[in-house]
Amino acid sequence: MIIEMGFIGRTLKSAGIVGLVILIFGSYYFGFNPALSVFTGIIWGMVNLYFLSALVRLTLRPEGAEKAAALVIVLIKFPLLYFVGYLIMTSNFFNPLLLVAGFTINLLVIVLKAAGRALLKLDYVDGNEEQKSLKSV
Repeated sequence: MIIEMGFIGRTLKSAGIVGLVILIFGSYYFGFNPALSVFTGIIWGMVNLYFLSALVRLTLRPEGAEKAAALVIVLIKFPLLYFVGYLIMTSNFFNPLLLVAGFTINLLVIVLKAAGRALLKLDYVDGNEEQKSLKSV
């Protein structure tokens, strides 16, 4: 199975849609504060995944790493993003358990998207052509 560059972008879009659905319906059924806690965890996980994918793209490339840009990403991701995560987790406004639940929803979206692509065989190479969508079948 081949995972192309757009997989992370599609995963971030799907996680954002799931987050908005959870925020809207969770606010109605469970209250605004618990839904906002899960939504904040999802957003924090999305930002974390975005910076992680940018760091991997900048450092693992055939023509060599872009050291200056990778250093900027490292300085943003690790100290700043995790300090904000610490502040969010220790605040009294958000429920830490719901924040962690929101953060793990990103991982669930990744697993479900990869499983869906594997079940539909969207990334398998047949002969010399790669199947792009179900419309080409």
